[in-house]
Amino acid sequence: MTDRAQLRRWLAWAFTLAVLLFVSIKLAQQWPAVRDALASARPIWTALASSCVMVLLTYAMLVETWRIVLVGWGHHLPYWEAARIWTISNLGKYIPGKVWALSAMAVMSEARGVSPVVAAAASLLITVINTVVGFVVVAATGARVLDFPPSAIVAIAIIGLGVVLVPPALPRLAYPAVVAAVLATTAAWFGYGIAFRLFVAGVLGIAPGSIPLYTALFAASYLIGFLALFAPGGVGVRETVMAAGLQRAGFPTGPAYLIVVASRLWLTVLEIVPAVLFIGHGWMRGKDAK
Repeated sequence: MTDRAQLRRWLAWAFTLAVLLFVSIKLAQQWPAVRDALASARPIWTALASSCVMVLLTYAMLVETWRIVLVGWGHHLPYWEAARIWTISNLGKYIPGKVWALSAMAVMSEARGVSPVVAAAASLLITVINTVVGFVVVAATGARVLDFPPSAIVAIAIIGLGVVLVPPALPRLAYPAVVAAVLATTAAWFGYGIAFRLFVAGVLGIAPGSIPLYTALFAASYLIGFLALFAPGGVGVRETVMAAGLQRAGFPTGPAYLIVVASRLWLTVLEIVPAVLFIGHGWMRGKDAK
């Protein structure tokens, strides 16, 4: 590792620790309110279970979207192989730098006969589309609550239009694949919004507000956390944005911070458990083959 690379790595970890420290201090300051909210919470387990199912269905749709884009470039993967690669490589986002997930996906795809360049490019294209579509969805569903300036909404609309118009400039990629990616990522954001509303209802016993509101709150916090390049998994950044958005939407401080902490655990478990199951299945299959 070069001195420059090592310096970048240290800076990334320093940034992440600083964000975590800031969030920890904010949480400690609000702990009495969080404790009161926890004491008065009335969990609805069916709603929590439904939120988990909704998130997993959304993941399944995004895996299929990646497969569709791969087909547009002339590569095919069986669904469960694609799900295994997508799920395990996705854990790379918890390492600072945001490039590890793509790297892992490229290496794992190559082992299954898919060009690593194509696999990474397909994932990157979906990520770009997902990010732009996500901000368009946020602007359409929660601009007022999240205090989006008009100029930001105009910029998002222009970028969104660009996503629709750019595919003809990608001659090696079938246009229907890009259209499918736009439609699928739009549906995915609303799927996350439904899941988040179910989760809030499951934790607090109630979930005031509409599905578009929860879609905007979830998408905005997720996207801003994702764009914080040195924060692994958006840790700290996503929580700060979500807490501010929930309070602006009318949630009291205690319930807002309870949702913030619980939602991080919720999403982390739903990302790690499927990956662990795929890894365990692969290990057992390899053991049986010996």
